[in-house]
Amino acid sequence: MELLGTLWDLAVHLDQHLAAFVAEHGAWVYALLFAIVFCETGLVVTPFLPGDSLLFVVGAIAAAGGMNIALVIAVLIAAALCGDNCNYWIGRWTGTRLFARWINPAHLQRTHDFYERHGGKTIVIARFMPIVRTYVPFVAGLGAMPYLRYLAFCVVGAVAWVGSICTAGYFFGNIPAVKANLTLVILVIVLASISPALLAWLRSRSAQRHG
Repeated sequence: MELLGTLWDLAVHLDQHLAAFVAEHGAWVYALLFAIVFCETGLVVTPFLPGDSLLFVVGAIAAAGGMNIALVIAVLIAAALCGDNCNYWIGRWTGTRLFARWINPAHLQRTHDFYERHGGKTIVIARFMPIVRTYVPFVAGLGAMPYLRYLAFCVVGAVAWVGSICTAGYFFGNIPAVKANLTLVILVIVLASISPALLAWLRSRSAQRHG
């Protein structure tokens, strides 16, 4: 319970924690941000780390003079790309070996076929969906999606994700009404991020009931 409390406090008071880190450690904040985004996107065991909310807060702190917005966007795009590619190759190199005993080859073939048809848009859209974005690169590797095709869409997704949310934080994060209700704004961002996956799940459940 103490761990959950700590994670909740980090999530809803992210602006305070990050601003304090910048004040104490200066440029080391770039290394911290790189590590968080890399782990959130690159390790299948850490999908709970802050993503969208972190980018928004980073943009707001950069606008207040705490960080260089161009540098932080470049660092976070690099972190997202490194994380995604790490996850892809984990799935590509070890996934079939680790799960060969438990995964039906026909299921792997269906995964491969899905990524052949829909892999590009899946990678870009999933970038904006917490938790989902952590597993999509791994599954793309598991399904043996051609790497150069994967990389192209990976770059598009990372640039769009980091660029859009950091820029939104930069221009809107320090508006008095937003700043005074930043915890609420962060929760709205998180809910908006997970809503596509939630709606898809509800549609699937509805189709099963009426099928």
